[in-house]
Amino acid sequence: MNFGRGPAVVLNVGGTRYSFSREVLKDFPLRRVSRLHGCLSEQDVLEVCDDYDRERNEYFFDRHSEAFGFIMLYVRHGHLRFVPHMCELSFYNEMIYWGLEGSHLDYCCQRRLDDRMSETFYYAAEEPPGEQSRGSEGKGRRPPGAEGRKWLERMRRTFEEPTSSVAAQVLATVSILFVIVSMVVLCASTLPEWRAPENRSMEEQSRIIEAICIGWFTAECIVRFIVSKNKCEFVRRPLNIIDLLAITPYYISVLMTVFTGENSQLQRAGVTLRVLRMMRIFWVIKLARHFIGLQTLGLTLKRCYREMVMLLVFICVAMAIFSALSQLLENGLDLGTKNKDYASIPAACWWVIISMTTVGYGDMCPITVPGRILGGICVVSGIVLLALPITFIYHSFVQCYHELKFRSARYSRSLSAEFLN
Repeated sequence: MNFGRGPAVVLNVGGTRYSFSREVLKDFPLRRVSRLHGCLSEQDVLEVCDDYDRERNEYFFDRHSEAFGFIMLYVRHGHLRFVPHMCELSFYNEMIYWGLEGSHLDYCCQRRLDDRMSETFYYAAEEPPGEQSRGSEGKGRRPPGAEGRKWLERMRRTFEEPTSSVAAQVLATVSILFVIVSMVVLCASTLPEWRAPENRSMEEQSRIIEAICIGWFTAECIVRFIVSKNKCEFVRRPLNIIDLLAITPYYISVLMTVFTGENSQLQRAGVTLRVLRMMRIFWVIKLARHFIGLQTLGLTLKRCYREMVMLLVFICVAMAIFSALSQLLENGLDLGTKNKDYASIPAACWWVIISMTTVGYGDMCPITVPGRILGGICVVSGIVLLALPITFIYHSFVQCYHELKFRSARYSRSLSAEFLN
């Protein structure tokens, strides 16, 4: 660097000034800043920054000042975290501009960035056809098939995003009504009065209602599969798998009824039919497509699978220890009183899991003094072990809820625009 005055160099990032010595720039951790040390002319400097003031030796960068402040904390202390209330992708763009990578983030922020990037890539893959068609309309020229792609995109949004348009809201409302009706019929069909011989007509009507609901769900699933952009990705989505699990048993039960008959003496077939019909309860999960709360629960479980596995490991380890000790104290030692409920370690596992979760059915309990002391320790240990991972899961739940709520609000704004038009 052979230009400028004074030993100090001033970086002006979004209105915030930082002063450094020239020697510091040589080995500065941010690549874009360290490039200033090798600049030989003002033209080279302007390729690195947005503007330069020769008199004050000040370099201007039109970037996010708060994000650069967090990046400077990483330079000083070695820890890089996201700026609160700032989009992860926007902060990641700032990182790339200054010469940092995702690996420089702390582990928790790396996970947030990975989740956000995977979601962004998914929705970006769904949106380009509509964007391309709007761009072609602005230019006055439409490529071949633009109308067809625009229609498919509109159909895809109608079926996938319940708040994206008026038609999508109407379709979602009808689907919810079918789910509610099917659940009411399923619950009523288990009543003894419903299955009485004199109420055969009601049973026939319930079968007709069930067939209509299944027809609606089947048609909806087929249309969504046809308009989907990526068929393989469509089949792999959890909600679509649940739809298949809710629809397929009905057709299997119909085929089995046709081949074996309603009064078949094949008890296994009869049990299978009852199990398949009871799998209609999966229809309740279809409501997750229309309610943020259920979507938040699913997204939280997806992101917190490590914490869930850790929680299960805690429970299993504690169960193994306390079940073995309780079986020994209550039944293994010859203390004059043997508790038959603790005859084996697997039997004692039931008592341990009920005690650790503080449910306490009371169907089995220790009767010896050492066993009761162990039971108290088991209860307290269960409270502590269950509380440890809950904090991580709670914060992830809140984050997922705000993300889904923001996404729903975005589609609601487009819905309001449609009403105004």
